[in-house]
Amino acid sequence: MQSKNNLNINFCMNKITNSICIMFLSEMEDQALILSSKLKLPLFKYDKSNSSKSDFALLVSERGLEIIHLKDKSPGPISCNFISGPSNHRRLYGGGKSQNLAKAVGIKSSKKKLYIMDLTAGLGRDGFILASLGAKVLMLERNDILAALIADGLDRARSAGKSKGKNFQEIFERIKFINEDSINYLNKANKMIKPDIIYLDPMFPVREKSSKVKKEMQLLQVLIGSDEDSGALLSLAMERAKYRVVVKRPIHSKFLSDQQPSFSLRGKSTRFDIYSLKKISS
Repeated sequence: MQSKNNLNINFCMNKITNSICIMFLSEMEDQALILSSKLKLPLFKYDKSNSSKSDFALLVSERGLEIIHLKDKSPGPISCNFISGPSNHRRLYGGGKSQNLAKAVGIKSSKKKLYIMDLTAGLGRDGFILASLGAKVLMLERNDILAALIADGLDRARSAGKSKGKNFQEIFERIKFINEDSINYLNKANKMIKPDIIYLDPMFPVREKSSKVKKEMQLLQVLIGSDEDSGALLSLAMERAKYRVVVKRPIHSKFLSDQQPSFSLRGKSTRFDIYSLKKISS
């Protein structure tokens, strides 16, 4: 988060499944006040004693926005960071167009610059990778907390763009982000304008033992809950996509809504189910 910027986000208010507040370090009080007003969440100055009694906090600091768990022995903070860390490492060393994500959406096999709708953006990581591979990406996320993290991460990445070079800057010129429910968005959108690819990575309840699930994912699942309408979203996506719908799933999970895909690409822990509608034009 830029220390003097207002958060230019139009939040859609959705139910938050667990108690959460906003906390701030002293130098970030003005920005925290803006966020608290938009999210309609209680505001506290950060302290380790957790006087808020909340389970989670959205911490406003010079590093940006972070979700922190306020209980003992909790996992580390969650943020949306495209400049460094795992997302940027994946951009640089994640296999490029040979990785399964690129193959699943058709980037590897197509010379066309694809327009991809990521309807369950989460923390924006897959959308960022798709844009780094040349696709134009519209990311949608309905959860207000995740939306705040994405907007902050995009803002900081765009501000850092000049120092990171032209190629890095151009990635964010290809990304548009909207904080809205995807089903509502598609129902309002012009049905004649179809994205080439629709990408879904819905949140599901934890079914594996905790040791098999990343601590970060556990925290998000507890905080945000699961996407109970993912089956309806798949059906609508099949109507609106031009070439294919891609669904990211845990490796051993059932097909979404028990709908058989055209084919799947399997990795170590995840699987991409591809629902082909017609051949991607070159």
